[in-house]
Amino acid sequence: MTAHLVKLEAAPDLVEQVYHSLLDAISEGSLAAGVRLTQEDIAERLAVSRQPVLQALRQLKQDGFVLDAPGRGVLVAPLDPDWISKVYQVRGALDALAARLAAAQRFRIDPKLIDHGRKMARGRNVKAMIDADIAFHNAIYAASGNPLIEQSAHQHWRHLRRVMGAVLQSSRQREAVWDQHEAIARAIAAGDGERAARLIDDHSRQASENLAGGLSLVLKTREGDTP
Repeated sequence: MTAHLVKLEAAPDLVEQVYHSLLDAISEGSLAAGVRLTQEDIAERLAVSRQPVLQALRQLKQDGFVLDAPGRGVLVAPLDPDWISKVYQVRGALDALAARLAAAQRFRIDPKLIDHGRKMARGRNVKAMIDADIAFHNAIYAASGNPLIEQSAHQHWRHLRRVMGAVLQSSRQREAVWDQHEAIARAIAAGDGERAARLIDDHSRQASENLAGGLSLVLKTREGDTP
């Protein structure tokens, strides 16, 4: 018997490419909160058909990055400092667990990750700064030996990337973050799980406070710029 399969309207990889292109732009701030997005404009700018754009926008809406716009299209969702603080609470707990498990293995994080992160922190490429930060935490998740930690944390990183993109453009805390990362790496390599968990919990709390404060300032500045 011949299987009945429904013809696909758009290649999944193309939908994913459109999704990540839009997500990167939202995360980096080039698509700011409140900006209206239409299928036609995005399709033209990305040189693709409207179908993968429609599917990518549906996924972004489901993930909370865009909202329905009055009339036509969608809007980039607003940034909410209170929501980001809650996301950090969950991510901090996951990071502390991962650090304990990684320390039990006396895992040695590649020093090149930290060197690269410091280099990116001194630059102007916000996406590269965010990617370097995520790479450091991914190394700890992988070393934990529990794939559920990484899967769960990645759900939250998508939202954290966005607020990091808004704040890192003017933050003075960039290199201090990598001092904290290096201290965490040392504790893990030494097998001191409690110290590693405490350091990464403090790191997450400080990051939450810095980003929430920076985000509030960014939002106030944008409100002041609004005629």
